[in-house]
Amino acid sequence: MRFEDVSIAFDHPVLEGISFQLPRGETKILMGVAGTGKTLILKLALGLLKPDSGHIDVLGNEITAMREQELFALRRNIGMVFQESALFDSLTVEENVAYRLIEETGRVTEEIHERVLEALRFVELEHTVSLFPAELSGGMRRRVAIARAIITQPEVLLYDSPTGGLDPVTSDRIIELIVKQRDVYHTSSLMVTHRLQDAFTMASHYFDRQQNKMLPVGDGVDCGDLNTRFLILRDCKIIFEGNAAELLRCTDPYIREYLS
Repeated sequence: MRFEDVSIAFDHPVLEGISFQLPRGETKILMGVAGTGKTLILKLALGLLKPDSGHIDVLGNEITAMREQELFALRRNIGMVFQESALFDSLTVEENVAYRLIEETGRVTEEIHERVLEALRFVELEHTVSLFPAELSGGMRRRVAIARAIITQPEVLLYDSPTGGLDPVTSDRIIELIVKQRDVYHTSSLMVTHRLQDAFTMASHYFDRQQNKMLPVGDGVDCGDLNTRFLILRDCKIIFEGNAAELLRCTDPYIREYLS
């Protein structure tokens, strides 16, 4: 994914001259105070909004010039985890997770059922397949939302505040799943978060497949090897881009205050 000099305004400028790249396999964490345009960047990446100027390239496609029908096809390769999960209350967990696939076939086939179970197994919720969202806890609903986002094996994942409103223990569980997706499938990801703890956990931990859990990096391991970088927005612009070590060394007064 590549943003090149992207600007957009409504009644006032929101993003001005935004440029960054998301290489294959990398996770970028979008941070900044409320109203700085973090979620707007996700909407632009999906083609839900068009910028006033600049170019956005997603999976080799210049999406600012694409028609809506062409964007539908592109979005099959993009997974989205919405804030507050955005599950359909009237559908079971299986129907929610399989929603995109059901759109293509009109029904839950045996193949789709197996793919649903595989996605739910990844988030450790296989036993919830026949339940409705109202029967799940908040954390379980977020994990189902992740299963729905990954069932098509997308090349890019977008997360909009995936731990917002959750308690610290449940938040850690969600972050572990995101780290697992990063390290097992090497999926490129953009993640909006307001929680510094979540961001630094991702930037200092890896998923151990043998132990099936998230672990802190050991001594002598460069956190830059985790393919996780930060973007910090302020006053419509990106004021920082780099890894965790570079962020902690940054002497910019605003960033020092933000991190404190």
